[in-house]
Amino acid sequence: MSAALGSSSAGPLEGVLVVDLSRALAGPHATMMLGDLGARVVKIEAPGHGDDTRGWGPPFVGDEGERESTYFLSANRNKESVCLNLRDDADREVLLALVRRADVLVENFRTGVMERLGLGADVLGELNPRLVQLSITGFGHDGPEGGRPGYDQIAQGEGGLMSLTGSAPDDPQRFGTPICDLLAGMYGAYGVLAALRQRESTGRGQVVRTSLLAAAVGVHAFQGTRWTVAGEVGRAAGNHHASISPYGLFRCADGAVQIAVGSEGLWQRFCAGFDLDPEEPGMATNAQRVASRDRVIELVERAFANRSAGDLLERLRELGIPAGRVRTLDEVYAWEQTLSQGLVIDVTHETLGPLTLPGPPLRFFEPSGREHTRTAHRPPPVLDQHGESVRRWVGDVAR
Repeated sequence: MSAALGSSSAGPLEGVLVVDLSRALAGPHATMMLGDLGARVVKIEAPGHGDDTRGWGPPFVGDEGERESTYFLSANRNKESVCLNLRDDADREVLLALVRRADVLVENFRTGVMERLGLGADVLGELNPRLVQLSITGFGHDGPEGGRPGYDQIAQGEGGLMSLTGSAPDDPQRFGTPICDLLAGMYGAYGVLAALRQRESTGRGQVVRTSLLAAAVGVHAFQGTRWTVAGEVGRAAGNHHASISPYGLFRCADGAVQIAVGSEGLWQRFCAGFDLDPEEPGMATNAQRVASRDRVIELVERAFANRSAGDLLERLRELGIPAGRVRTLDEVYAWEQTLSQGLVIDVTHETLGPLTLPGPPLRFFEPSGREHTRTAHRPPPVLDQHGESVRRWVGDVAR
């Protein structure tokens, strides 16, 4: 494992080899994060069809016969693709050769599948005692429902997130992206990094486990302790915060703006700027305003009624009140602030040519301020694009 600083073509995980047996989204998101950090990620795919997400669409892009799913493109940058039939002896030997040399292996099969393939954690650990294994399941590896298959929306519902999302308690809504998959991938990558760090002192790898359910519960935050400590069950409350007021989406003359009045000082400033009485009954403290949320919304929207969103945002900026608009995705990707943060990258795909993709969410700087964030990225691979080169590399290493 290399601890060298990253560069335009490397990263802090340069020298780390990741064998990626995962598919769909949670595992691939984890391995993409590791790839973004400079690890070499070898994605193992089933011959013929590859990762399930290669067929998830529309939209698809590219010519007939070379079409690619934009879903697959979203989760597989900075990887190499190799097709292996894990029930074929020759292909299996290629996989085992990779495992012997790997630092990390990631899989998100249902509980028991790896064991049936003869690739249980104990077997992999004997092959490579330094191997860090990440395993992601739907609801956990054990427990009364440990074997359940996991799909994101099912986990959003079972994990309580949908009960907190929507216009009202009787209107549960799914999150607009597969948030449990993505969070499980993020938690998984976080666990891998911790295990790699511990390996530096122990010399041994370990098994890291997480699940879509764990990811959902892991982000309950104040809604979790609201129940476990205070005995209150949080419910969907639309676009307004359950514990802070005013904090949410408020209508104005030509649309709506969002504000976050998160302290009493901001409340005083907000009222002064919009001719409201901060000491009106039920308004003096945040707790009182939360209890009187409908009245607060009425007062704020009355103050905003004759102002445009643009005018309001400028006035809120002058007052130092956190505020913003609700952007569509095309607006987000055209926004100069998004571009300035490296959140959009350009790659050249094997069959599609130049592509623009969402970029990694991390940047790296030396204490002096000089940035050394990776800027050169691999495009998502076509199926088995690197099959020949990886097989050749495995053979060369073996010799």
